[in-house]
Amino acid sequence: MSCDFLALAQPGVQKLSPYVPGKPVDELARELDLDPASIVKLASNENPLGPSPKALEAIRNELAELTRYPDGNGFELKRRLAERCGVTSAQVTLGNGSNDILDLVARAYLAPGLNAVFSEYAFAVYPIATQAVGAQGKVVPAKDWGHDLPAMLAAIDANTRVVFIANPNNPTGTWFGPAALEDFLARVPENVLVVLDEAYIEYAEGDDLPDGLRYLARYPNLLVSRTFSKAYGLAALRVGYGISTAQVADVLNRVRQPFNVNSLALAAACAALDDADYLVESRRINDAGMAQLEEGFRALGLSWIPSRGNFIAVDFGRDAAPINQAMLREGVILRPVAGYGMPNFLRVSIGLQAENARCLAALAKVLDRA
Repeated sequence: MSCDFLALAQPGVQKLSPYVPGKPVDELARELDLDPASIVKLASNENPLGPSPKALEAIRNELAELTRYPDGNGFELKRRLAERCGVTSAQVTLGNGSNDILDLVARAYLAPGLNAVFSEYAFAVYPIATQAVGAQGKVVPAKDWGHDLPAMLAAIDANTRVVFIANPNNPTGTWFGPAALEDFLARVPENVLVVLDEAYIEYAEGDDLPDGLRYLARYPNLLVSRTFSKAYGLAALRVGYGISTAQVADVLNRVRQPFNVNSLALAAACAALDDADYLVESRRINDAGMAQLEEGFRALGLSWIPSRGNFIAVDFGRDAAPINQAMLREGVILRPVAGYGMPNFLRVSIGLQAENARCLAALAKVLDRA
């Protein structure tokens, strides 16, 4: 009789379900015998602009050194991030995407008998990272699909070590303002680490959303995590970062895997930071695409959750699974969010104008048949 290796796994791991990413284009093409070039993928909140030319040039310049290990400390990227963020290099932790930063926090500060607080409908990695280390996840009911910060504050107890909050939040796109964040941070116990996940912050302009970096000097228990996967267009390279006190960064670096960010990612991220025009164009395309999709959804009689990310959660008022399947047959990949407790919704990433138009046309066709 073979050994049951699931039973040998840690209890928290046994209860986990693997994270399910957006369906790849090639997979759908194989399943439905479609031409990959005809498929529109609006499922994974990717930047439709393509990578920065400066990032591509930096990658090409790095290719001859593929036999060498990357700089395990990421010196140059840390230096540039520190300069950009107004901190020291000792306050920067590099990750294999910002997911890696979230996982490092859980590994460093959570354990059986301890807990992390996060919101209903929040990013799936928060419960995964928490449960994987045997800690308890305390899920606070959402308010208007977003974070109920006062309720999250009330959920903190003597065993809480981490609070995960996202602004804007994925998959709902909801956000909170500076006053709400300030009030929350001022009342969180100093021995509880607040992880402010700002993966989509570059898409937000104006004063509606707070810049988490501005609060670091006053709140030593704050860590801000960000990524190059979204507005900077480097999702395939997996590079993110956390900004915190030097002490928290030192703790995270003790559990960080060596060489967790590869050489191509380090070079491309440095170059992307220097391409201000690319970031401006990413925002422009996102703003225009958001308006285009909202207008299209309104014409179709659909409602949605207002979003400050590069995606919209659309409410179909009924189980969205059949609609998702029909959209796949039309060659349009959207993101089901039933796993988040939102079975009536599909999340639509913002694409280029033609991609958005294709999505709306396919959706009109599918809904007309329903």
